[in-house]
Amino acid sequence: MNTQPTKRILTYGTFDVLHFGHMRLLTRARKLGDKLLVGLSSDSFNAMKGKQADWSYERRREALLATRLVDFVFPETHWEQKPGDIARLNIDTFVMGDDWQGKFDDLSAHCDVVYLSRTPGISSTLLRNAMRAAVV
Repeated sequence: MNTQPTKRILTYGTFDVLHFGHMRLLTRARKLGDKLLVGLSSDSFNAMKGKQADWSYERRREALLATRLVDFVFPETHWEQKPGDIARLNIDTFVMGDDWQGKFDDLSAHCDVVYLSRTPGISSTLLRNAMRAAVV
């Protein structure tokens, strides 16, 4: 019988135009533990950040769950919710891309904080711009 506690990993993002870079980050995050949870930026939170996702929150949520890398998705509605989520969800490790390096170091008071390198040459913005250019 396995008596090891489940190691829970948490990341956040918009995950619009789900691409190889996202899949690579999710795969690497998942390897750090047993359960991967994602705080997915809500449409209203994206609007507060001055962003608009091409896919709705529900569609992005479905895409993340379909990867089978993600165990649970919940809405990210404001910047300050992370410490409460970490406590409520019993998170062991908080993971973000290294483009956020240092921005979440304060969360190390609650759990381990890991920054993973981004996949060079790909981003939602690059893909979105390429798709829009191809349509014109």
